[in-house]
Amino acid sequence: MSQRHTEPPADGRTLGRRASFWVLGFTVIAAMAVVPLAGRAEESSATPRVTRDEPLTSYRAFRRMHAKSERFNQEGWLDAWTEFDGHEFRYEIVDERGSDSIRNKVLKAVLRREQEIVAEGPDRAALTEENYVFGETETEADGQRSVQITPKRKDVMLLEGRMVLTPDGSDVARVEGRMAKNPSFWTSLVSVIRHFARVDGVRVPVATESIAKVKLAGQSRLDVIYEYESINGQPVSVAAKRVLASAAPR
Repeated sequence: MSQRHTEPPADGRTLGRRASFWVLGFTVIAAMAVVPLAGRAEESSATPRVTRDEPLTSYRAFRRMHAKSERFNQEGWLDAWTEFDGHEFRYEIVDERGSDSIRNKVLKAVLRREQEIVAEGPDRAALTEENYVFGETETEADGQRSVQITPKRKDVMLLEGRMVLTPDGSDVARVEGRMAKNPSFWTSLVSVIRHFARVDGVRVPVATESIAKVKLAGQSRLDVIYEYESINGQPVSVAAKRVLASAAPR
């Protein structure tokens, strides 16, 4: 049954308290959902000439979310329609199951936090030269090409890690790394892998895998998959939907 922002009371007080810090650890994930990926100056010879194109300014997408706390052996799932119109982020939950605490204290809280981040302005999380120092393109042993990204400040909205490029080096396949600053005493070692694909000429996030170490709660995981209905006001083509289906991690 569809619902809009109706939050039933959560059970599991112990997990609920730890989950509040877990949500802080995943703040960067929500922030990166709607900020531009590119925006670096292409004049620099030290960085790859990543393709510039139409930015992601609005979307409507079906989002599948799954979170799990290993120590408490609890997990929850949530499906929601999400929309960003260039100014506001909205969501409508259409299905949920699993642990009440995981759903209410983690999954729904991440969606609410994303609303707050968009309202505040997400520029501080953007992958731009204002926020990051970009290294030279490197070719790794397995043939992958990557660029190191170093945040210019300790900020819970930024990552220390790398961009992995497409084989021809002209686009970004994924961004991975650890949060530049721990969000709290309780949460540390927040690792994020964010997958991207080019859909009808616009680069969009298609999936996120993230793991946080939460004191007294152990390792906690959040996975999100995006299935787009429209991008920048235009319906997603059939061909693009095939790209999305093949780009999401299995």
